[in-house]
Amino acid sequence: MIPLLREVIRDARLALIEHDAAALRDRMNQRDDNRLDLVPVGQNAPHARWRTEAMRSHESPRLLHVSRGQGRITLAGLTSGYGPNNLIFIPARVMYGFEAGPGVFGSLLTIPGAMAGEWPDLPVHLRLKDVLAQKEIAQLLDALERELLGRKPGHARAALYHAGLLAVFFARQMEAEEPAATSRREDTPPARLVAAYTDLIERDFRLGRGVADYAALLGVTPTHLSRSCRITCSRSALQILNDRVIYEARVRLRDTREPVGEIARALGFSSPAYFTRAFQSRTGTTPSAFRRTGI
Repeated sequence: MIPLLREVIRDARLALIEHDAAALRDRMNQRDDNRLDLVPVGQNAPHARWRTEAMRSHESPRLLHVSRGQGRITLAGLTSGYGPNNLIFIPARVMYGFEAGPGVFGSLLTIPGAMAGEWPDLPVHLRLKDVLAQKEIAQLLDALERELLGRKPGHARAALYHAGLLAVFFARQMEAEEPAATSRREDTPPARLVAAYTDLIERDFRLGRGVADYAALLGVTPTHLSRSCRITCSRSALQILNDRVIYEARVRLRDTREPVGEIARALGFSSPAYFTRAFQSRTGTTPSAFRRTGI
């Protein structure tokens, strides 16, 4: 089982690099996805919780810094808690979503793809306990933000240098920190299976495949796959799959002018009517109504 899963993970991640035309259109519609950026993270209104909680991935890595508050994050199908002074690295094309409840405040850094080689290949969750390290990360992020917002000559280049210093800081903290309980959980059979499942979803969610199709690719039954998903993240395999597809639909409806029928086809739905029913059953509103409000 383990060798098979390793091959599936490898093949899925290699296939993600070979983007089809749909992925190319996505990059054009979200052309800032690969630009160095730092945005605040806080509690969303109930109707907008999907903006952080729904499963998604990006073309370039992300670094989540939580300065205060606590909640849960699901990363590659594995849910764990986070708290103040946590740093969570999310590689490109790895599915994730996180709760941002009352009292949560932090920031999400977009790391340009050209700098991805300076960061780990796999997700990493650091819990900074050293007070000096806590102050240092806050100072590094503040300095980067000043350059991003500044207008002095060379501010964009300076921001990239600060991002490089962040990569060095992160690597040093990885060396200094003991392996967390999350890392040990990643080595369990259910976690490895669900990680492979989320990799396949990220590769193929536009093809209209069902849970049974993914289970067959993984060499397990749909029941076993769903049971493993519930163990690692308290969701069924179908919920994870639907979450990813509907998130993509919301983003396309909000950020593009693509007709609803074209979005339905791009996401593997057999008809616009079926897409509308599926979207409404999971969001409580129709695609057209969602597009008008953008929330």
